[in-house]
Amino acid sequence: RFNYHQINYMVETLIDRGENPLVVVPGKYGRERFHSSHGQVQRLDREEVAIMNRLAEEGRMYRVPPRCLDDFYWMLASVSDQSSSSGGPEDGASDLSFVPGDDPRGRFPGTRPMLVTNDQMRDHKLELLEPRLFRRWYGCHIVNYSFTAFVLGESVAGNEIVFSQADCFSREIQGNDTGGDG
Repeated sequence: RFNYHQINYMVETLIDRGENPLVVVPGKYGRERFHSSHGQVQRLDREEVAIMNRLAEEGRMYRVPPRCLDDFYWMLASVSDQSSSSGGPEDGASDLSFVPGDDPRGRFPGTRPMLVTNDQMRDHKLELLEPRLFRRWYGCHIVNYSFTAFVLGESVAGNEIVFSQADCFSREIQGNDTGGDG
């Protein structure tokens, strides 16, 4: 079930950690009534509609046009230059694209923008990059998460999100071509 309460909780948690989240959703999830991936019709309740509308009004949600794949939109956003759209570095920082591990606001260290998703992207990875380059991109930009289920807008067993942050460094063996014989 598509759940705006979970999305809202994720957005609020990321804002509290000093991040600036943008929710990218397929166009159908930007309506009050839609067909779910299981073929059933899902209708958003009043609270979910309010969350959806508030995120859109705040500029925190982008609805992908119909018949377009949302994955491509957020993948492209992950490699685009964000400094021109954000007005340049903030707080006197020299680089918007990387957050050090000792960030005083407690932000996730690593490359920006990051993608918070559990999508394994099995259906698109061969369409975009060769497997090695895809693994590099995925390792540097994807943050996975888990949290307890929500029922009727409330967390079942406490509200805690566990994040598995993206790698700051490559996990691949590095080579140094010396041009020698050995």
